[in-house]
This record gives sequence, structure tokens and C-alpha cells, in this order.
Amino acid sequence: MKPARRPAGVLSRSLAHLAIAVACFAAIDEAPLAALPATDQDAEIARSHARLPAAEWSAIHDVIDAQRHAFLAGDAARAFSFAAPGIQERFGDAPTFLAMVRNSYAPLLSARYVEFLEGGVVEGVTLQPLRLVMPDETVLVAIYEMRKDETGRWRIAGCVIAPSTVRSI
Repeated sequence: MKPARRPAGVLSRSLAHLAIAVACFAAIDEAPLAALPATDQDAEIARSHARLPAAEWSAIHDVIDAQRHAFLAGDAARAFSFAAPGIQERFGDAPTFLAMVRNSYAPLLSARYVEFLEGGVVEGVTLQPLRLVMPDETVLVAIYEMRKDETGRWRIAGCVIAPSTVRSI
């Protein structure tokens, strides 16, 4: 089953955010963003970042962790409950959503190790990267787009999985 197509504007916006996020997070291993070498372009990227309080990042991590554990347990309804309303509308029901994740986001389910990297707010979009170490030692990064719903609860509005330059040892 192929995921539904996004409207062109949403896709180009998501790709732009991914490009910015990859530029920001690609060099991150253990060093914080402020410790990375600064060029004019790096300085501009850093200025576009806003920091959230630690409690907000903790809440974001909890949502991503809870959804991933629901995926691993096969609990489609619980996993679906962490998706933003737009994602829920797009896939319609929990079983369809879980099938899409199993098909298109298999690394989230098969990673042998996961680690949250430093997140950031880029042009008003909250992005949380998650390092995925696969059984074959390949390293990927899942970059989550997070949004608060009308009740103020963090929800997952999207995820892109990209290769990482970091290698597992």
C-alpha cells in the first residue's frame, strides 16, 4: 500500500524543512549546535533556531517514544492517537496508518538502538531527530515534525527518514 500523495505545496515545504534540518543535524554527533564551526551560512541557520524549554523537549520525546512502542506492540489505535489531526485525516483509521508505517517506515520498527539528538525549531517548525542504529550497523536519522494540537498536546505531524554520516561501531 502506497501512502497518499501530499499536495505539492506541502511536499515542497517538507523538503525545504528537511534540507534545513539535514544541514543543521548532519554534523551533530556529540557536539552541541553552538560548538559547531560558524560560517555566515551556519550563523544564519543558527539564528533561525529557537529553543524550547527542556520540559517541552521531554514531552516531545515521550510522544515519539510512546508511538514507537505502540508500533512495536502492534497497537494501531494507540500509535494513531499520537498522530496530528492532518495525519489522522489522511489515513482515516488506525489499521491503515499502521500498515503504512510497516511499509514505508520499517526502520522505526527494526532499529536495534534509538537515540534522541538535539531538536530545534526551524522557521517556526519544531523538528526532533532520532538516531536509528539498524541491526547491520547502518545509521539513519528519523526527523519528526511536531505540532501542538488545540489542547496543547504535542502530536507527530510527519516524519522523514534520512541516511546519516555517523557510523555505528
